[in-house]
Parts: sequence; structure tokens; C-alpha cells
Amino acid sequence: MEDGVAARSQRGRRGPRYEGEDLSPTTSLELRGFYAYGLAAEVFAVCGIGSFVPVTLEQLAREGGVLWSDKTTPCVAKTAGKGAAALAARLLTRAASPDNNQCVVRVFGAELTTSSFAMYTFSLAVFTQALALVSFSSIADHATYRKKLLVAFGFTGAISSMLFLFIVPQIFVLGSLLTIIGVTCLGSSFVILNSYIPLLVANHPETQGDDDHEMNGVVSFPMEPLSPGLRRRESSDREDLYTPVHSSGLQKADSPALKLSTKISAKGVGIGYMAAVSVQIFSILILFLMSKMKVSSTLALRLVLFFVGIWWFAFTIPAAKWLKDRPGPPLRTGISGGRLRSCLAYTSFAWVSLWKTVKVAAKLRQAVIFLIAWFLLSDAIATVSGTAILFARTELRMGTVPIAILSITATASGIAGASIWPILSRRFGWKTNHTLVACLCFMEIVPLYGLLGYLPFFQSLGWGGLQQAWEIYPLGFVHGFVMGGISSYARSFFGRLIPPGMEAAFYALFAITDKGSSAVGPAIVGVIVDATGTIRPAFFFLAVLIALPAPLIWMVDVEKGQADAVRLAGIMKKRSVDDESGESGNEGLQEAEGLMRDHD
Repeated sequence: MEDGVAARSQRGRRGPRYEGEDLSPTTSLELRGFYAYGLAAEVFAVCGIGSFVPVTLEQLAREGGVLWSDKTTPCVAKTAGKGAAALAARLLTRAASPDNNQCVVRVFGAELTTSSFAMYTFSLAVFTQALALVSFSSIADHATYRKKLLVAFGFTGAISSMLFLFIVPQIFVLGSLLTIIGVTCLGSSFVILNSYIPLLVANHPETQGDDDHEMNGVVSFPMEPLSPGLRRRESSDREDLYTPVHSSGLQKADSPALKLSTKISAKGVGIGYMAAVSVQIFSILILFLMSKMKVSSTLALRLVLFFVGIWWFAFTIPAAKWLKDRPGPPLRTGISGGRLRSCLAYTSFAWVSLWKTVKVAAKLRQAVIFLIAWFLLSDAIATVSGTAILFARTELRMGTVPIAILSITATASGIAGASIWPILSRRFGWKTNHTLVACLCFMEIVPLYGLLGYLPFFQSLGWGGLQQAWEIYPLGFVHGFVMGGISSYARSFFGRLIPPGMEAAFYALFAITDKGSSAVGPAIVGVIVDATGTIRPAFFFLAVLIALPAPLIWMVDVEKGQADAVRLAGIMKKRSVDDESGESGNEGLQEAEGLMRDHD
């Protein structure tokens, strides 16, 4: 028995593929470091971006705005005495009219509703985030930049959240700037965190000795001749590892490596969601106590964001201590000089590397299909979340505490979803892409229910179709339940389609697709609100947006995608070696182009 285990362990060993590669086994402490950062940042994602940031932005703008219906009546009473009482009476009278729920404010000369101001802020934030991802993504695959960038983005994002404490209504536009910084740091750090998953799986004891574990897209080696002086392995070893194989010779979608990566991903999401629930409960306590002290709602909200930032900062520290560097190939740009010149060289390298990543991804048909689907899916997710919070705030007139409870409802159901979707998947024998489609079908309930509010039957009832505040809580449960499944499955599923050695670069492409699309939906909703003065028409747009990616995700063949990724990795490795030896790589390039054709 022991001899068999020893032989299996020996068979799982391999030599380093580049100078400085860390082949040490994944430890429980390193996994705790991975989970620690998810625990830190997920709180800002859920409590900040998903709950209090849009409400804070809207409220800060509202205190300087006027009603959309007449463009003259202030949205918030600021005077004292009888004048304040009279203004409050006017506001209450107008609030009874369904066409007076929105406020408008002037931003750099443009007249925007306070809801669209928040939506446009998020659109600009995710666009900025996409640019940031382009500038650093490929660098994270080299040397020790992976961990350094993760920690830097974590601390910077945490500080931006804490600085909300000093934003008052008179300078509400600066809240947009802090939101852009926070969203950019959050998404960028999650990209790097996701790039750890393939490396943790590749070096985990459960995958060591597995005959096929080096062909499942989770190993790391230099894909491009970016570092000419790197040590090369013996030719025989290289050919054994990267000889193209048929998809039948690869692991299936439910391989041990895929199960392990899904398990790590799902556990990380679950831990993050539980932390978010805890912080949300504490935030409700803060809001309740501040309301008893007669403190302004904006100060209470800003204090909550300050606490969220402290949480993010504090739990980034153990992640920085426990996660290993897991260095990639040395980054050698050939540029010497000061810090500024090196920074420019690295940024230029990142943009060139992104273009190379796009060219590689274009040869992987299954990856392309999934990325297109993810573009649409992520846009739907981001838009539904932001629209729901602002709909609750402006259309249903819900206060900050009820909205916080809504966020807790969605987060708690997300924890349940992360646990229940795998059970459903195993029970019905669904593959990962089929589970994602099931999630989308479930999410379609949200906009379709909102559209019921247009039907005369439900209008006569006075409830149904999101006419009453209590109706949004079941929909919050549905949204959270779906997000638990999507968050657990999407990133690990995409990991199976990544060529070995391009983990951070491909996960950055994944995130760029995600965040690039997420700038579209909120902006469209903002235009709809500015044009109509209400958010409800946006449900038509959301219903279509959620339905679009379902057939594309259903089409993805993960087994063929794995075969193409590993086969292309071998071809690219061979081209790299041929380039260094002076041999022609045209044959390899021609073979790579052939990956776009179906092959048995």
C-alpha cells in the first residue's frame, strides 16, 4: 500500500519549467490565505458596491437635487421653522404621485437624475477597471508581481472606502472618484486571486500523481519567448508533457482537478458571503443607533463604508502573510533606467501581452464562445444588482435599514446557493455549463416579475409586479441564490479552458470581458431613467439581457476546450523553443490556426 502511494507521489513530481518556479505543495495555511482575501474583499463587494455605495451616492446627490417632475422643489428640506414644515408637506404631497419619485442634479453642467448619477458612476468605474486590468494582468504572471499586486490593490481599495467618511453633500462628485478607485481595486485584486486557483490546484496533494493533472490547464510555464535566458527542460520531457492529444484522452468535465477547483472556489465564495452577512448585520446596528441620535442619513452611510474599508484592510494582512508568491517566469523587458521608465515599459509590455492573449484566445473556439456569453451574463448580473438597489431606494421609497436587510437576504441566499447548486448539479447529472444555464433561467424571474406591474390586473390589486416594498425581498433571495451558483461555477469552469502558463493573463481577459460589459448595462439603464423619470421600463431591457447568454453557455464543450487549450500550449511552447534555437516556427503557427477547425 505504502509502495503504491510512494510510486504515485513520485510519478506526480516534475522539474521546474522556468527559473524560480515554486513547486512546493499547496498547504492548508496557503489556502487560508486565499480564503482570507476573499473574506476581506467580498465584504466590500457585497456591503459596499452591492448595497451601501449606490445608496450613498444617490443620497449625497439627492441632498443637492430637485424633483424630476417640476425641476424646482428641493428633494431634501434644508431650511428651518415654518418654511421647513411647508416644504416637508409639499414633498409628502408630491411623493404620493407615482411620477415624482426621482430627483435631478446638475453634474458638470449636465442634468441627471440622482439614480442615473449612481449608474453612470458605476459604468465609468468598471470601464476604468478594465483599463487597469489591461495594464497589469500579464505582469502578474511573471516574477513575484502576483502577490505584490494583490496586496497593493487590496490596501488601496480599503483606504478608498474609508475615505467616504469625509465626503459631504457639497462635494458629492468626489464620491464618484472614490467609487471608481474602490471598484477598480476590487475587480483587479479578484482577477489576481482567481489566478491563484489553477496554481493551488496544480500543486495540491490531491492532484499530485494524477496521470492527467498536468494536462488539465492548471500548470504554469512560459508561453511566450518573453524571457530569453530561461532554463529549458530536456527535449524528451518537453515532448512527453506537451504532445497534442485527442479530447478523449483528457479529463472529463467532472475530473478531480475540476472538482477541486470548484470546491476551492465555492468555499471561498461561501466564506466571503458569510463575512458579508456578519458585516451587514453590524452595519444595520450602526444605522439604527445613528438614527436614534438624529444623525443625518449620509453620515450614517459613510460611517458604514468606513467600517467596511477597515474590514477589507484588516483581513488583507493575513492574506499577505499566508499566500505564497508563486512566482512566474522572470519579466525582462530589456529596459533599464529609473522607476518611471520601468513602469512605462511594464505597462507597454502588458498591453502587448493582452493583444497576444487575445490572439491566443481567438484560436480557442470554446473559450471564445464562453467569453461572449460571459460578456452578456456579467452585464446582466451587474445591471440587475444596481437597478434593484436604486429601484428599492427611489421607486419603493425604502430606507437604508430595509435596503441593508435586503442585501442580507440576497447574501444569505447566496451562501445557500453556493451549497445547493452543486447538490442539484450532482442530483440531476448536470455539467457545469448546464448548471449555469439553470441559474440564468432562475434569474429571469426578477425582471419578468417587475414587468407584471404594467398589467392592469396587478395594478388594480395594488401589489404584484414590485408595487409594494415587501415584494422585493423574495426577488432578493432569488438573485442571491443565483449569484451563489454563478460565482462558484463560472471562474472554475473558465479555468478548464485556459492554456497552461497563462492563468493571470486569461483570468484578466475573463475580468476585462466581465467589467467591460458591466459598463454597458448600467449606462443604458441610466439613459432610460433620465428619459422616463422611472426605473421600471428598464425591466424590459434586463429580461432580454439575461436571456441572451443562455444558448451560448449551453453550446460550450469543455472537454474539447480542454483539448484545444493543452494542444495549443504545446504548440506555443514548441514555437518558443524553436525561436530561441533559430528554427522556424511557421509549422507550429499553421497548426495552431488549425485549432479553429473541428477535430476528433
